[in-house]
Amino acid sequence: MKEKNQQPLLIIEDSDEDFEALERMIIKAQISNPIYRCEDGEEALDFLFHEGEYEDESLSPRPSLIVLDLNLPGTDGREVLAELKQNQDLQTIPVVIFSTSSNPKDIDACYRQGISGYIVKPMDTQRLNQLVQTFLEYWFNVVELPSSVINN
Repeated sequence: MKEKNQQPLLIIEDSDEDFEALERMIIKAQISNPIYRCEDGEEALDFLFHEGEYEDESLSPRPSLIVLDLNLPGTDGREVLAELKQNQDLQTIPVVIFSTSSNPKDIDACYRQGISGYIVKPMDTQRLNQLVQTFLEYWFNVVELPSSVINN
């Protein structure tokens, strides 16, 4: 798979196992975009707003895509999404939810806030691989990202 852009990918995921599985599949798909990880909502907001340990913007470049788990410790993914989509400078960044929650209320609420996609983490490893391959193909070979993301 050959990527169209080299913009960073931000994965906000507290599970080491889920993050490592995503990372392995990204590498296997030969996507060389830089990958950044935040393990909880507070860290993600610091990363996105250049605060705390991420005050130096070189440590937290603007991502072209955010993969967000909803069920994070502390400030959860729902709160991160609300903050992100209320900020004029960040709201155009595509956000894809990657969560174990298949609750229709979560799905509806996230789409109302402007997410670009919602993927329920399957328990089956083969199905997970298929979903992530499709996700990677779509976001790194098919989609045109908004110019406000690429140019910032």
